[in-house]
Amino acid sequence: MRKLSHRVTLKWISIIIGLGTLTHAVADEPVRASEQMVVAANPHAARAGISILRAGGSAVDAAIAVQLVLSMVEPQSSGIGGGAFMLHLDSSGTATKSAQVTVYSGRETAPGAAGPDMFLSDDDAPGSFLGRVFGGLPVGVPGVMRMLEMAHEDHGRLPWAELFEPAIELAEGGFEVSSRLYFLLDRAARTARAERFRAHYLDASGNPYEPGHRLVNEEYAQTLRLLADQGADAMYTGSLARQIVERVRDNEIGEGFMTLEDLAAYRAEKLEALCTPYRQWQVCGPRLPSSGGITVQQMLGLLERFDIGGFSDDPVTAIHLFAEAGRLAFADRNLYMADPRFVDVPVDGLLDRSYVRRRSLLIDPERTIGNVTAGEPVSAATAMLSPSPTSELTSTSHFSIVDQYGAAVSMTSSVQGAFGSQLMVGGFILNNQLTDFAFEPETDGLPVANRPEGGKRPLSSMTPSMVFDDDGRLRLLIGSPGGTRIISYVAQAIVNVLDWEMNVQDAVAAPHFLSRGGPIELEQDTDLAVHADALQALGNEVAIRGLNSGLHGIVIDYSDGGRALSGGVDPRREGLALGD
Repeated sequence: MRKLSHRVTLKWISIIIGLGTLTHAVADEPVRASEQMVVAANPHAARAGISILRAGGSAVDAAIAVQLVLSMVEPQSSGIGGGAFMLHLDSSGTATKSAQVTVYSGRETAPGAAGPDMFLSDDDAPGSFLGRVFGGLPVGVPGVMRMLEMAHEDHGRLPWAELFEPAIELAEGGFEVSSRLYFLLDRAARTARAERFRAHYLDASGNPYEPGHRLVNEEYAQTLRLLADQGADAMYTGSLARQIVERVRDNEIGEGFMTLEDLAAYRAEKLEALCTPYRQWQVCGPRLPSSGGITVQQMLGLLERFDIGGFSDDPVTAIHLFAEAGRLAFADRNLYMADPRFVDVPVDGLLDRSYVRRRSLLIDPERTIGNVTAGEPVSAATAMLSPSPTSELTSTSHFSIVDQYGAAVSMTSSVQGAFGSQLMVGGFILNNQLTDFAFEPETDGLPVANRPEGGKRPLSSMTPSMVFDDDGRLRLLIGSPGGTRIISYVAQAIVNVLDWEMNVQDAVAAPHFLSRGGPIELEQDTDLAVHADALQALGNEVAIRGLNSGLHGIVIDYSDGGRALSGGVDPRREGLALGD
């Protein structure tokens, strides 16, 4: 296995991986620590998390503080009005081959009155996406607070109310609008119709507040005090629940279906993580309704018969092989995957090593597969379903945490589209996650697995992941925002670290290449475009696009009986790594 070369300058990092050069304004090296670390997409959130760890808190305690702050400072991406998936490793710091890693799922559910035709217009054609993306219709029952409360009951070390203090202080004192938040608000202002959203984020002229403006959110501070005192029940059965329902059903944009009964019925889930071997490592991720765990692990399995680490001097083949693995995995994803309480998904068959190897034999290093259809794993009823890719939006956030006790959290959370539904309650944004369902419930007379149904959880691509070595020790925590591209971002970051032996900062900053079943997408403003002609000569269609990941990872090395933590921050966002 060859180590890919990289070159570091004083303030700009240039990553040379044989796949092109990518220059970003980022730290010269990973942030290093020996005891504990938080890597999050916003400096305020990272500081809140490390303050909790320094007070003796657990990784879960820190995750709660991070999420509460992200709700305020990164409202376009995640928040307590949305959902999340968390991977948790307990303080033993190891996982056995039977994958003793816990998944906490706070994925939203559709209201009981939702149905397959909810996104269809009067003539039964799929409605305009933008016409369905805002207002009450796409709001799912939020799950992140129930999930965080469940995880805290299992693994919290500090009192629940104490974890709210950093966010309350920031909400009351205010924070300076960042350039990134300003940019996204400027885009959102063009379609912003919700009055509370406009009143909070836009000035009297309807323009977003300039970078540096101090944004105070007293209403959010009051909500946090309520949740700190009453727990998550305040959101699901109390006064806040009534406000949520009223806002969903009566707003300036469009009515939704949610009821108080829907909120009261919501349950977070605790599951064993989905883990499979990749070479000498063990890769763990979330279970359905996240498609990320299955699809990332399938992609890695498809690549396993190739010496991908040996292609550092052959970037065209490396990109081609990775894209072909994406095409094959996404074909299976788009046909089979949905909420397993509603659809019988052949998870074991999709990850069966003999099935994955048969699919891998379709990959030709010298020619593209072209249009790919789903395979037929054991127990799959292919004649009963119709494929339908979903159009997940990209506003999501990921953070990774390791505490001093050896526990760890890899968590991805989301409100779906930028600023979710644009509806605000209690100073926070409500999600529009129901747009992750397929808008068209059937094609050619066959049902789509990920069709809307009452009480169903929409398919997700969130992929918080952990990688373990052959001694069961945690080596990598990783995840990203990016809609359906999350899957490829995470898979590539894992390959960057494991096969191409990149440090974690280089791995998360490296230029992206992927395929979700269509063209090979190469990240714009990088040198990857020089390979377009060679990739097209293999039969590939190539598109140069903005690929705005938000990978935030931690690598753990072990030596002399101790451990060394390295944190990597995606330069495409505004994150920060802090550690002791």
